[in-house]
Amino acid sequence: MNPQPAGFPKLVLSERFTNAFDYARRLHTETRKKTAVPYLAHLLGVASLVMGEHGYLEFPVTEDMVVAALLHDAAEDHGGERRLADITVHFGANVAKMVEGLSDSLVEEGAPKAPWAERKYGYLKRLRDESPQVKLISVADKLYNARSLLADYLVEGPAIWQRFQRTQEDQMRYFRALLAEYERSGSNRLVREYARVLSELESALQKASGAE
Repeated sequence: MNPQPAGFPKLVLSERFTNAFDYARRLHTETRKKTAVPYLAHLLGVASLVMGEHGYLEFPVTEDMVVAALLHDAAEDHGGERRLADITVHFGANVAKMVEGLSDSLVEEGAPKAPWAERKYGYLKRLRDESPQVKLISVADKLYNARSLLADYLVEGPAIWQRFQRTQEDQMRYFRALLAEYERSGSNRLVREYARVLSELESALQKASGAE
């Protein structure tokens, strides 16, 4: 599909986007998985990937989707249901619904979460019934993560897995299960790029394994 086909509205970001950025900036003061990278880099990266698909899909990318991309980890990591209620007040029920669909946990902040596999595969199961808009934000999120993992692995090697609470095999199995679900729902540029990055990451892992 060519960008901006006839009849597609222009994507206009209003003060709601600015407010969402500031909301995320104040909420996410942490860094990414034992690195010095601000968490906000991830949120902006996911929002950028989503915005970049406007005109390349069968549906338009909306400001609500971009706002949900910025806030996709807000409820999961900072307050659960209470955070969703606050997002509803500030950004509307549609944004809150998308954020809920993008969350693998909605426990209160500081409360223990369910085990990793239970959360991740529960998310994967629910993803099948989510809207195409939520699935687009989801693949943007996972693509950003896979790209970051590949870039760091090429520098740090196997030591990178010490950052995570799961093994290399667990993570790669989950990445592949996600790809299968995205492809089942219909491919697009982000899905194809996610598949390419996963293949490159798997090749790097196999090469390292063969060298050991």
